[in-house]
Parts: sequence; structure tokens; C-alpha cells
Amino acid sequence: MQPESTLKASPASWHANLTAKHWRTLNGAFLGWIFDGYEALALIVILPALMHSVLTPAQAASRPIYIGLVIGITLLGWGIGGLIGGTMADYIGRKRMMMWSVFLYAVLTGFTALSQNVWQLSALRFLTRLAMGSEWSTGIALIAETWPKEARAKGAGFLQSGFGWGTLIAAVIWYFLGKFDPFGADNWRVMFVVGALPAFFVLYLRRGVDESEKWIEAVRNRRWGATEVGLAQKASGKRPLTLKQIFTEREAARRIVLATVLSIVTIVGWWAVSSWLPAYTASIAVASHVANVQGWVSSVNITYTIGAILAYLASGFIIDAVGRRWFLFLTFAGSLLTTILVYAWVDTVQGMQVVAPINGFFTLGCAFGWLAIYPAELFTSSVRSTAVSFVFNSARLIAWFFPILSGTLIKSFGGVSQAALIFGSVYVLGMILPWFLPETKDHDLPD
Repeated sequence: MQPESTLKASPASWHANLTAKHWRTLNGAFLGWIFDGYEALALIVILPALMHSVLTPAQAASRPIYIGLVIGITLLGWGIGGLIGGTMADYIGRKRMMMWSVFLYAVLTGFTALSQNVWQLSALRFLTRLAMGSEWSTGIALIAETWPKEARAKGAGFLQSGFGWGTLIAAVIWYFLGKFDPFGADNWRVMFVVGALPAFFVLYLRRGVDESEKWIEAVRNRRWGATEVGLAQKASGKRPLTLKQIFTEREAARRIVLATVLSIVTIVGWWAVSSWLPAYTASIAVASHVANVQGWVSSVNITYTIGAILAYLASGFIIDAVGRRWFLFLTFAGSLLTTILVYAWVDTVQGMQVVAPINGFFTLGCAFGWLAIYPAELFTSSVRSTAVSFVFNSARLIAWFFPILSGTLIKSFGGVSQAALIFGSVYVLGMILPWFLPETKDHDLPD
């Protein structure tokens, strides 16, 4: 007879209990997030060329403001769409919502290639992100609810890496478009045409991905509590509105507020600070009189993204090793330090090439990696997609204004670095708040 300790031993490795079904679920969410990442960075890297095409000479005098406007409108649509779609996924299912999200944003991205002025562009960016918003939260909910406990954080990290691979694809395609210049001033339109390809991916979602059994069971058994505390206190009955539910249960409301503020720190930090990295690199290259300015910008974009991808892939392993709260603290501390390095210390493109992947590891990789892992562990299956979506997308509804504000500050200060350092101070808040949230390392999901 084997000793009790052996019978209770955990699997030999984190992936021992994974099946083909688990990997198909990951593949479905992963592929959708690849194109989401592609579309996000595509806008950033093409903005200088795009603005040259859509701005009038009078508007070009205020280029940073219009760049901030386009980014801000994009975030606003993303936030509204995510809140609506994420909530709907708790009512109609994760798979069905993801299919509609992928299809609509692919079609609208293709139409963006036809933009003739900044107002058409802004309207299409808003509609595209409105459609795209729920794709992330539904994928996160699917992975959290289908993967076993010992692999859950790793699977979420792998899923989040899809965003990094998408941004890398965007950076590489833009690099070669700049190198060979096949369409001249209209090269930026090609980027949006490529972004329309996910429409065909819906066929895979229909065949390869199953609905979450945890969500089906929670709805069938009328388990409406938003957290494990709510499940213990509330009896089954008529289903309350999920968005209302996460704010009427005291513990759920506390968690949602703290997690949302941390999400705001992440999103403000990236869109108001790191999204200006290509423009800042270009200004350094011009000031240094280096050859092939665009080549250096593309190269820095690629190395920054590689750093982020490494963080995505490692985040599940790191967060399981050190715990959720320590991971958040180290993430925001690293983001603050590398922001200072980039905007206050680096003054050559060669130095930027060295620092960019380190900055990407923290400000894009780890800073978004926790969002794929931690919020889903704080809420139950009946409200999980709503809660995860609220944490991620309500932050966009607050943060959408900061790119516009940073664009105004850049014009006022006469440069990117001063504005970036001001907004980078938000990372201090991210180092404090994690200690007021529960540690979920090695815990089962609240069902």
C-alpha cells in the first residue's frame, strides 16, 4: 500500500493533465489574440505615415494632438465594446461571443484601409475596437474555466503571448514594407488589409473550440454569487444582472475596484508612455543624424516586442512561483525603472536597442500578463467574463483620454520624454495596491 503522501502528490509536471481539448481551446483564443495584438501595434507603428496621408496641412501643425486623438478614440471604442461583449458572454456563452467579436473587427479593420481623412479614420477605429473589445475577456474566461489548476496560469500566459506575437508580426511586416516600399505613401493601408484576415478564423472557432462546462454548470445550477464569499451567503434564485452583482456583493466590489485601478495603471502606463516609444526613437535617430531612421524605429519595435513575448511566456511560471501580489509589485517596479531608463537616460539609437526589450518585458509583457491570470481567479463562473471585462475595459474608458492629454503635453513641453516621465509615475500606485487583494496562488477557481 502506497503512503498517503504519495497518493496526494501533485502531477509530475504542470502539463500532465492537459488533453487535446485543452490545447484546442488555447489555440482558438490564442489565434484571436494574435490578430488583436497585430491590430493594436499596427496602428502605433503606422501613425506617422498614416497622419501624413489623412491630415490637412493645417492639422499637421498639431500632429501630436491628432495622434493622441486617434489613440484615445481607439481606446474608448475598445473599452465600451469590451464591457458590452464581456457581459454578454456571461449570458450567451464565451464561444458565441468570441466568434462575433473576431468576425466584426476583422471586417471593420479591412474598411479602415479606405480612410481618407482623420475623422473617417477615428470613426472606423472606434467601431473596430467596439467589435474587438470582448475577444480578450472571453478567451481568458475559457482558459481559466477549462484548464486544470496547476496549468491555469501558464495557459493564460501563453494566451497573452498571442498579443505579443501579433505585435511582432505587425512590426516585421511594417519593417519590410518600409524596406521595399511597394506602395509608397499608401503602405499603411496594407497593414489594415492584413488585419482583415481573422474573418476566416471564425471557421476554426466553430469547429475546434467547445463551450465552457463550468459556465454551463453554473448557469444550470443557478450559482449566482460573484465570489466564494457570495456563494456561501446567497441562496439560488432569479439571476441578477452580472454587472450589478459584482458591485452589490461587498467582497466582489472591493476586488473589482482594486483590480480596476491596477488595470488603469497598466493601460495608462502603456498608452500614455510606451506607445510613444517609436516616435521617441525617431527623434533620437534624427538628432543623431543616423542613416535609415525608419529602419532603426522598426528594429526597436521588434526588440521591444520580443521582450514582451518572453514576459508573456514566462509570466505564468513566475506568478506561480512568487505569488500574485509579489508579481504585481515587481512588474510595476520594473516598469517604473525602465521608463526612467528609456526617457531620461538613453540618448542614442544603439542604447535604445539595448533598453527597449527590457522595457517591453515589464511595461507590455508582465504589465498585461497579470491581467490574463489574476482577475479571473477572483470571481465565479457566472460573472467571470463580466468581471474580467470590467477590470480590463473600464480602465480603457478612463485611460482613453490620457493619450490625448500626453499629446498635448508633448506639444507644450516640446518633446516626448518629459510627458512620458510624468505619466510614468503612475507605476508607483501599482506597487502599493496589490497588497490589499487576496493571494490566489495554488487556489481552485471560485465556481
